[in-house]
Amino acid sequence: MTIMSAKSSPTIARPKRPPPVLICGKCLSRVDGGKKLKQALKAELKQAAAGRGGKRPKLVTTSCLGICPKRAAVTASAATLGRGEYVLVEDLKKAAVAVTALMKSESA
Repeated sequence: MTIMSAKSSPTIARPKRPPPVLICGKCLSRVDGGKKLKQALKAELKQAAAGRGGKRPKLVTTSCLGICPKRAAVTASAATLGRGEYVLVEDLKKAAVAVTALMKSESA
């Protein structure tokens, strides 16, 4: 008779989609044109993913990330969080530059 241990190893899942990009919902509500800023970021993420030949990362609205800048929205990705960085997006014109910073790999 074999006795199985009560502890089992967790199941690991690897999604086909890249890790999500986080954006602070509180910042979006305070920034002028927050809804348009979110749409611009989604469009830029889609273009960046098409250029790389893959799926775009999901843009996930979170609660407060604790940075709270005056006139910008706080964003972060797995790559930037790994480096201990956040990307502040001030307006629609800077969405493309922000996506470049968010998608920059950890090894670069």
